[in-house]
Amino acid sequence: MLQTIQIISKEIEAFSSKDAKAIESFRIKMLGKNGIITDMFEQFRAVDPAQKKELGKPLNDLKQLAQQKIQALLEQLSENPESTDTDVDYSLPGIPAPLGSRHPISIINKQILDIFSSIGFGVAEGPEVEDDWHNFTALNFPENHPARDMQDTFFVNEGQLALRTHTSSVQIRVMEKHAPPLRVLAPGRVYRNEAISARAHCQFHQVEGFYVDKQVSFADLKQTLMFFAEKMFGEKTRIRLRPSYFPFTEPSAEMDVSCMFCEQKGCNICKHSGWVEILGCGMIDPAVLNNCGIDPEEYSGFAFGMGVERIAMLKYGVNDLRLFFENDLRVLQQFTFA
Repeated sequence: MLQTIQIISKEIEAFSSKDAKAIESFRIKMLGKNGIITDMFEQFRAVDPAQKKELGKPLNDLKQLAQQKIQALLEQLSENPESTDTDVDYSLPGIPAPLGSRHPISIINKQILDIFSSIGFGVAEGPEVEDDWHNFTALNFPENHPARDMQDTFFVNEGQLALRTHTSSVQIRVMEKHAPPLRVLAPGRVYRNEAISARAHCQFHQVEGFYVDKQVSFADLKQTLMFFAEKMFGEKTRIRLRPSYFPFTEPSAEMDVSCMFCEQKGCNICKHSGWVEILGCGMIDPAVLNNCGIDPEEYSGFAFGMGVERIAMLKYGVNDLRLFFENDLRVLQQFTFA
């Protein structure tokens, strides 16, 4: 055993490493539960009592030598961490954490607000659960009027309240509290009881805008919308206004823009017409102004409303509305740098 102790002592003295894993492996090899020195102490128990005095001290010295060697290497490692054996090059730049991306609806919504804000429009918000007055009656939807059938509504509280079907309700709230001139945008989520498909959803985002002042004309409306179309879709964009009907505007119109995909040559997007519908608009009905305490003999105004998803589909060439609500990372990651 003395010869074995001498051999192991030389191995301990010769061992050196700057790698923490290697030092720990050496400790386990020597002093672990099944280590060499641990095993020698087990053998020492069976040694003849006459030899124990001769072997005891060298064996204890061997154990202390191993402990001191390991301790010295660990202290040296902690004092000089840069000298550890490792595959990591700490001079290299770190791996950046992946950044999230803005949702395409948020991107388009901000663009819309920025365009109109640049010509003096402010922003107002209102509740998503509305009462009948602000969502219907004040907007010229009399009780049992056929116009109410234009929008399928999610009613709550036994029909006294409803999830708003448009952000036009915000228009009423602003006009009730503030005197003209008013130039306001009302962005937000709206709800309609419709079957979900590639072109329709039970919830979507809308931006309503209105301007009320003295001598506001339809020409002002057209010029404002022309400015918006050019900023959103490009300077070469053309617009056209088609007569339509909304209870809260008179006259009313639907606005189309020239198809940006085929340059009005005809394609599947524009149904080979060269035009794509993007919003509804019109002059605010005098009855609506009167309902809000604004004298229609002194003031006039226009209003428009657009679906943000509709604009986003045209801008990004998305052919399925549902993609905006499914949080598919394969879709959303395409807008990382938008």
